[in-house]
Amino acid sequence: MEDWTLDDIALRPARREDAPAIAALFLIASDGLARYIWSRIDMPGKTLEEIGAARYAREGVAFSYQNCLVAEHEGRVVGMLHSFAMDPPEAPETESDPVLRPYAELEDYGSLYISGLAVLSAYSGRGLGRRLLIAAHERAKAMGRSRVSLICFEANANAMRLYKTEGYRELDRRAVVPHPDLHYTDGDAVLLARDLD
Repeated sequence: MEDWTLDDIALRPARREDAPAIAALFLIASDGLARYIWSRIDMPGKTLEEIGAARYAREGVAFSYQNCLVAEHEGRVVGMLHSFAMDPPEAPETESDPVLRPYAELEDYGSLYISGLAVLSAYSGRGLGRRLLIAAHERAKAMGRSRVSLICFEANANAMRLYKTEGYRELDRRAVVPHPDLHYTDGDAVLLARDLD
């Protein structure tokens, strides 16, 4: 996969048939959180990827292909960005699952929230993640949002470096509740945000 440049990668809105590729990339992006959540969904006989694909094939919900941008190379989805408007709920919600509670407490209402950004390993390290991040900034502006937010594990040094280089600042943090599904079982989950010009 060395014989490509960023000019060879097309960014486009996701389609329903992209749901399996989005799910596979979201498993990468979530550092184990998707594995934890999807394994608790009652869909007997389905793999995690199939459960995730079913979730992303839905319409009219936050976790839908409709909120995804994909990066495509030679007809193959090689990266994705999932984002949605983070608005306050109509009624206050409390997360009862202790593993998920830290992330539920890290919400930046009024922002465009990036819940997933990933590229396949053969496409990493060459600016595609940054290009997807910039596309999220453009989407936020088009939606009238003045900032973009996301949650990153502080132990994910490469991702933290990218976000800080792109002007993200820390708003809040919560200690990670360890679980075998999570890639990072200590340190904090950090809420980062960037104001848009």
